[in-house]
Amino acid sequence: MTEKIVQSDPDCIFCKIVAGLIPSKVVYQDEELFVFNDIHPWAPVHFLVIPKMHIPSMAQIGPEHAGLLGRMMTLAPQLAVQEGCNPYPDGGFRMLCNTGAQGGQEVHHLHIHVMGGPRPWLKG
Repeated sequence: MTEKIVQSDPDCIFCKIVAGLIPSKVVYQDEELFVFNDIHPWAPVHFLVIPKMHIPSMAQIGPEHAGLLGRMMTLAPQLAVQEGCNPYPDGGFRMLCNTGAQGGQEVHHLHIHVMGGPRPWLKG
């Protein structure tokens, strides 16, 4: 039996999604990351890349999270193409990370929105 240390907030909707308590359309997951489709998409392709560990926002990120952030950023382009975005340079996608109330963050669990597909779809 493998024991894992899991940092989770029982009141966080994203932690509940990671735990399987709330259904989602999973795009990808591994030991550190969980990727799922946004339930209110702004674009034909719109998914969220989150760490499984509960980190409230980018404001709490420190040097010890560099590897995790790097994985989130390098995974996003691969999944964007897999999910239907046309490849760069003619296609592409948008990545967005809202931080804090004034930055538009609604769910206080670090997440990166990845959006793409045929335009026009741009919001915000």
